[in-house]
Amino acid sequence: MKTSKKSLFSQKQNIENHLLVHTTITPLEALKLYGCFRLSAVIFKLRHEDKYDIKTIICDKDKRYAKYILKGKFA
Repeated sequence: MKTSKKSLFSQKQNIENHLLVHTTITPLEALKLYGCFRLSAVIFKLRHEDKYDIKTIICDKDKRYAKYILKGKFA
């Protein structure tokens, strides 16, 4: 699978940068843009290691999926 934004950054760094610029991300975006299959694990690390306040919204239209929204960073 070819990712559109290959870089020297880790998936965690790519997801963090994406959230800082766009404030939201879904698992499909993470997979397509960064080749990240386990977005929830990256979000967990951003919350607990880097102290980001990230809200989870469960979207339930045709298929159930999560949308993560960056609210800010804890002091």
